[in-house]
Amino acid sequence: MTSPFFWRFLAFTQKYRGRLLAVSSASLFSASISYHVFPEQTFHRLYQGWSNGQPVELTATLHALFQDVLREAGVASVSGYTPFAAFGFHPVGAGLPWLPGGCLIGIPANYNTTKAERTGIVNRVLMVNGETVVWDSDIGQRLRDSLVVSTEAQKFSLARDALYAESNCPVIKAFVAPVCLSSICLSSVAVKQLLGLYSGPLVLRALYNVGVVLLGLVGYFLCDDSVTQWLDYRTDRRAATISKSYAEGGLEFYDKILSRNQALRTLMGKQGERTYAPSGNLFPKHYFRLKHTPYTARRQRIQQAMETQEG
Repeated sequence: MTSPFFWRFLAFTQKYRGRLLAVSSASLFSASISYHVFPEQTFHRLYQGWSNGQPVELTATLHALFQDVLREAGVASVSGYTPFAAFGFHPVGAGLPWLPGGCLIGIPANYNTTKAERTGIVNRVLMVNGETVVWDSDIGQRLRDSLVVSTEAQKFSLARDALYAESNCPVIKAFVAPVCLSSICLSSVAVKQLLGLYSGPLVLRALYNVGVVLLGLVGYFLCDDSVTQWLDYRTDRRAATISKSYAEGGLEFYDKILSRNQALRTLMGKQGERTYAPSGNLFPKHYFRLKHTPYTARRQRIQQAMETQEG
């Protein structure tokens, strides 16, 4: 026997479905963009680098390099970007330069290391799967070499993150979920009216709604992955077209990432084989999602852009 609460809930959703859809879409957009609206309270605290219990300060050399990148990339609002020392092996970014919180770009510690001076890496203790990496071993040397990137590769990676924010890519990605939700809801209502399901059995409408939800999830995953790849490819291309040295730096940057992931695949054993492909790309966490744009494809796009410019 159906509960009276169920019928009241069903009547409420039918009466206010337009408002509920608007509120749900706005909530999805807010949840997706909040990470970029308040980067200082969320992103910065998560990625801040620490040493001996104290936050690491960015060196003057990297500060100057970052300002050079902003100037050469031609960003509209240089004051809207703030660099900081982050943990990890490659730059990360969040925020929007035109918002009060601005855009934060995290620069890793290995960017202080040059080919001539590698003490910034080998003097650090790196733990992989609970074991210390032996830098003098063959795999340790391979990992160390992958962490040393040239100035051109550093510039490309920093320009990519800065241009990603300037192009409002976080806003575009935040719109994917609410647009998919609205499209699925509106189209499902139209189809039910067209097929006359509102006057049919409740069970039939319930089965139809379950099918719509499943198709909607699949559609959202496909759209989200497609938009992610499109934004990544577009940002890479913009950074690579700044100059020939930036394009060459982009090729080196992705070569280094692939080499690093191949080294980590060996060091991490079975877990590494589940995380990284032999090529160095990341394996999808789910069978029906790509999530991460393949590094090999990103490198290939830059190579094609260089060939087009030279041609």
